Amino acid sequence: MNSGALYALLAFGIWGLYPLYLRELASVSSLEIMLHRSAWSLVFLLGVLALLRRWAWLGALLKSPRQMLMPLASGLLLALNWLLYVYAVQSAQVVEASLGYFINPLISVCLGVVVLRERLKRIQWVAVAFAAAGVIWLTWHTGRLPWLGLALAATFAVYGLLRKTSVLGPLEGLTLETLLIAPLVLPWLGMLTWSGQGALATGSPTLVFWLVMAGPLTAVPLMLFAVAARRLKLATVGLFQYLSPSLQLAIGVAIFGEPFDGQRLAGFVLIWTGLLVYTAHSLALSRRAGA
Repeated sequence: MNSGALYALLAFGIWGLYPLYLRELASVSSLEIMLHRSAWSLVFLLGVLALLRRWAWLGALLKSPRQMLMPLASGLLLALNWLLYVYAVQSAQVVEASLGYFINPLISVCLGVVVLRERLKRIQWVAVAFAAAGVIWLTWHTGRLPWLGLALAATFAVYGLLRKTSVLGPLEGLTLETLLIAPLVLPWLGMLTWSGQGALATGSPTLVFWLVMAGPLTAVPLMLFAVAARRLKLATVGLFQYLSPSLQLAIGVAIFGEPFDGQRLAGFVLIWTGLLVYTAHSLALSRRAGA
């Protein structure tokens, strides 16, 4: 197997299995999990950077504080995305969370049109139209807009847009993002623990272990993804990214027992059709460029 494909499989596989991990933290609030995830990710990432002795980028940034505004915005956006996702799992909405990550690529396409003034080809508009039809169908069927899935898709798409403009690599970029929100995260987490209300003060050793594991479980798949992205064509990476929401959907239905009737399936089929059209077009462009 191509090593890039293996790294992509591992990265998206880990992301797809997150609901099973979060089930171990069911007794901890969504907000506290997000705080722990940020804190332990920072500890893990600083350890990796210390091991690799890669600090030169930080000194250059300290000389130009304005360059930190964009990473601060992306860090807050990523924290919000994490919070929404944890809430989705804890409120038995894993299926809707998977919907968000299925439509994320098409939301990114729309952002490209609105923000970057990109022009879409007709076939890409067809893909977006199918996804929009799926969302409209689900809204009509359930009687409410799937706001959680849309919020997850939108926050991650905007985060991706901000990261696209960054000159830092994935490891350094994520470290800077978590470092910049640490003045908010660490005092909040410390206050919860000091008051005796946080999981560190009241939880079992097993629960504390799972909270600490949030660090490597956040950073490792991101690093695997970064390696895969360098070794694979963008269109191939795009195919692998559907593994994650597919696993989440399967876990939500088969393990967590969330409802997934024929009407809801019809909405997902419309969205999957849009993704199929979009992916086929991307693959065609990739093959043409490689020819």
